[in-house]
Amino acid sequence: MKTIKLTYTVVAFLITFSPLKATNPDWGATGHRTIGKIAEDYLKGRTKRKIAEILDGQSLSLVATFGDDIKSDKRYNQFYTWHYVNMPFGVKYEDSNKNPEGDLVFGIEKCKTIIKDKNATKEDKAFYLKMLIHLIGDLHQPMHVGRAEDKGGNTIQVQWFNDGTNLHRVWDSNMINHFNMTYTELATNSDKISKEQVKYLQKGTIADWANETQKLAIKTYASVKIGEKLGYKYMYDNFGLVRSQLQVGGIRLAKVLNELFS
Repeated sequence: MKTIKLTYTVVAFLITFSPLKATNPDWGATGHRTIGKIAEDYLKGRTKRKIAEILDGQSLSLVATFGDDIKSDKRYNQFYTWHYVNMPFGVKYEDSNKNPEGDLVFGIEKCKTIIKDKNATKEDKAFYLKMLIHLIGDLHQPMHVGRAEDKGGNTIQVQWFNDGTNLHRVWDSNMINHFNMTYTELATNSDKISKEQVKYLQKGTIADWANETQKLAIKTYASVKIGEKLGYKYMYDNFGLVRSQLQVGGIRLAKVLNELFS
C-alpha cells in the first residue's frame, strides 16, 4: 500500500507549527468534526456520492480526526510534518524555504493528486481523502502556521483558568471544550451567510489560505504573555475567531472536495 512507504478579515467581511509529535491534537476532535459537518452542507450531490463510494458511507465528521488517529503508529511517521507549515512572519508561503520532508500545503496538494489519480487504488484514495479532510482543518488553526522555534506555540506555557497548558492547546481544544458544545451544535449554530459570502470565502489557493492563516498566527502570538493566566476575558476576545475559522475551514473543505469530484 502506497500510504505506508474566519479570519479577522473574514469577520470584517461578514459584518460590512511545528507541533510536538503525538502531543496536541489539531483543533481537537470536536473542532475537526465541526469542520467536516459544516462542509457536508456545501457538497454537491455528485461529490457526496463519490465520497460515500470511497469511504464506504463514512461521514466527513467521522473521518475528520484520522490524521491525528494515526500519529501513534510509527508506520505513518512520514506524515508528521504535513500537519503544519512554518515560514518567517511576513514571508509568503511561495517565497519561503520549504521543509524537505513536506509541510501542510505540500501535504494537501499531494492528497489531491492521489485522489485524482485514475490508477490509484480505492484504499489509497480513502487514505488520502481522510488525510485531506483533516489537513484542510489544520490549515485554518493559526498555530499550525506558527513559528518553528516554539513549535507552533507548544512551548509557550500559559494557564487556562487554573490549569497549566500552552498556547497551541488553548487554540486546539481549551476554548472549544470550555464552550461545551458538541460538534453538531457548533456546526448548526454557525453564522448564517449568503451565497456571495461563501464564494468570497472560497477564493484563492491553498497557499493563499496558508498566508491568510499566518496573519492570524501573528495576532495570536501577540495576544498572550508567557505564563499568563487566561480565562473568561481571553475566551470573550478570541472564541469568535475560533468559530469563524471552523466555519471557513468547512466551507473551503467543501470547495476542494467539489473541485476534486466535479
